[in-house]
Amino acid sequence: MNFLQLLNGAEVLSQSGNPGVSGMEYDSRRVHAGDVFVAMRGESSDGNKFIDKAIAAGAVAVVTDSANEQPRPNVAWAQVLHGRRALARLSANFYKRPAERLAITGITGTNGKSTTTFLLESILKSAGRKSALIGTIEYHVAGKTLPAPHTTPEALELNQRLAESLGTGATEAVMEVSSHALTQQRVFAIPFDVAVFTNLTRDHLDYHQTMNDYFEAKQTLFTGCGTDPPRAAVINGDDEYGQKLMKVSSKHGSRVLSYGFSSGNVHATEVQITQRGTRFQLIMPEGTIPIWSPLLGKVNVYNILAAAAASYARDCSSEAIAQGVASLARVPGRFERVDCGQPFTVVVDYAHTDDALRNLTVLAREFVAQAGQKGQVITVFGCGGDRDRAKRPLMGEAAGRDSDFVVLTSDNPRSEDALAIINDAVVGLQRSGAKYTIEPDRRAAIVLGIGHARPGDIVLLAGKGHEKVQVTRDGPIPFDDVEVAMQVLRQTGYECGEVKATGAG
Repeated sequence: MNFLQLLNGAEVLSQSGNPGVSGMEYDSRRVHAGDVFVAMRGESSDGNKFIDKAIAAGAVAVVTDSANEQPRPNVAWAQVLHGRRALARLSANFYKRPAERLAITGITGTNGKSTTTFLLESILKSAGRKSALIGTIEYHVAGKTLPAPHTTPEALELNQRLAESLGTGATEAVMEVSSHALTQQRVFAIPFDVAVFTNLTRDHLDYHQTMNDYFEAKQTLFTGCGTDPPRAAVINGDDEYGQKLMKVSSKHGSRVLSYGFSSGNVHATEVQITQRGTRFQLIMPEGTIPIWSPLLGKVNVYNILAAAAASYARDCSSEAIAQGVASLARVPGRFERVDCGQPFTVVVDYAHTDDALRNLTVLAREFVAQAGQKGQVITVFGCGGDRDRAKRPLMGEAAGRDSDFVVLTSDNPRSEDALAIINDAVVGLQRSGAKYTIEPDRRAAIVLGIGHARPGDIVLLAGKGHEKVQVTRDGPIPFDDVEVAMQVLRQTGYECGEVKATGAG
């Protein structure tokens, strides 16, 4: 491929030179001889500062979004209007536009994206289709499970993953699409066949500033990001922002499928939630499907409804929907039970917003009640640093409302002081009236939470879920709530075998 072919469709303001190119990069540290270097302004750094370093590493061409940079001798050059949009166009061209050869479903919302994505992938598999999965927990690409550094990767990695999937016979892709990715146009020029909206609650306001800005970012998935709007829009009609989004999607010509707990084009009746799983009748536009799922709680009824509606939009059969839902036994870090034979329940969950904590503690309360014992709900949680401070007291209040005892600790403090974060959260925790203690060291806090448990209780380790590190001002350190919980239980005298898990969010 030559430089001009790579630039096809990009918003080029000026251009010179047309060498053959063997690769492309936006990180100067990864540049090899023959590559094109895309220099673009980011949130915290500017790739234009590293142009000369990329050329020294062997870059034969530079694409820049800066009018201040001048072409370098003996190097092809292009100035573009928008760096990330250019990266998206060039990436698609380099990998022969893989997104246009896949049926892609994008899932966005504050909570439930990961579980809905896993459910939809399971349904598609039951329908005999091969799909890629891109999401918060991990990527499933070409038969491999890969770590997920970002919920939605940069356009270069995204197109690479989609191309790899095509190469092994995939016909579909299922993606979590974050509000950051939509704002930053990481999915620019990706044509979505189906778009799914789960809900919108307070989160990421350190980035988006207002709920309206946050909603408008999510809305981009439904209006098109450099593409036509999706063919079908699957929207939670029980959510107030979902109601707004249905009107927007209708105006843009998408086929709108609403879902809700008891109303909508797709909804549930005869819901029975037990400690073993969830059973209900799934009401679809063309009939009723009996559903059994190992996943627990009302929140998972919503996730199943979203996945079922999306799979219906992708022409999956009733049998595939029922089988796919029943086949998904767990989602890592989503109501993941750590079972070492102890007479109480230990659960790891990703809940890191006030809404997610509220749903988690309500589910835990129902869980112990169904056991027929007077069990306590013990919650260990913290708030992330360098994020929206205003949600911390809300999280404290939500964690305490349905808990009998709370251990307030550290989550990912990042550059902030852990005690300062705790002081923000404790205000809301005190409002809830729950008994609590403070332990900034997360490992010690887990020891406290498990040590407080008696037969019939449930211990919730909330906030980090599937994450394998804790991010501090000194950098990331290895930390896995599941592994730590198992270590604590072993030290208490229990025999830990295989981790048993059931997803709930």
